[in-house]
Amino acid sequence: MDALTIAAASGLRSRMQSLDLLANNLANTATSGFKRDQEFYGLFASDDSFNPLTGGPSSTLPIVERQWTDFSQGVMQVTGNPLDVALNGSGFLAVNGPNGPLYTRSGNLQVLPSGVLATNEGYSLQGKDGKPIKVTASKPIQILPDGTIKQDDQPVAQMTVVNFKSTTTLDKVGSTCFQNTDPANPPVPAAGTEVQQAKLEGSNVPVAEAAMHLVGVMRQFEMLQKAIGVSSDMDTKTIQEVARVGS
Repeated sequence: MDALTIAAASGLRSRMQSLDLLANNLANTATSGFKRDQEFYGLFASDDSFNPLTGGPSSTLPIVERQWTDFSQGVMQVTGNPLDVALNGSGFLAVNGPNGPLYTRSGNLQVLPSGVLATNEGYSLQGKDGKPIKVTASKPIQILPDGTIKQDDQPVAQMTVVNFKSTTTLDKVGSTCFQNTDPANPPVPAAGTEVQQAKLEGSNVPVAEAAMHLVGVMRQFEMLQKAIGVSSDMDTKTIQEVARVGS
């Protein structure tokens, strides 16, 4: 396989990864608390391509080196539902996942039959003591800016709102939850973050920008496909010319 085809094929592979990422972002534009993913491009150089004359690789290939999550805040949406909460500022609500604590900014809560306050996925909301928060389903709920939950003007529990020194160790679990993968980066109480009742934080995916990016990546994909076709035609013509000279 010639160098042009190899480079074009590598470009196609990275664009396919970008298309998957963009499609997932666009599919979650209406998901509360969703944080968009973005790609970081890099260059791959094989050890086999070392050039002794230059002291470096003789060729490099474009790849998506890694993807990263944009944690910027989405637009606040007033819902009027007392069980909806949004975080104004950085941080996450701590919830009890099936395999340990998870962190989310999706605040469309529900009261389970057991009285436990949980997320839309069914993960129980974590109180300051680390235990699930329980409320009386038949009584109105008031949520204060510091996360304190009141019923009958009496405090019932307080939501755990945390932040991290670095968000690079947070891996997505589903669409809106994150898991901390580094014990050396523990959660700490979020400073200056306000809990707002009867609101939800919308997705931070800029629809117009994402759509334009999607169109751009698709055009690049088409150009790379044409490059492979041109390379194939060149190889065919070369073989034909060599055969003609030999005859």
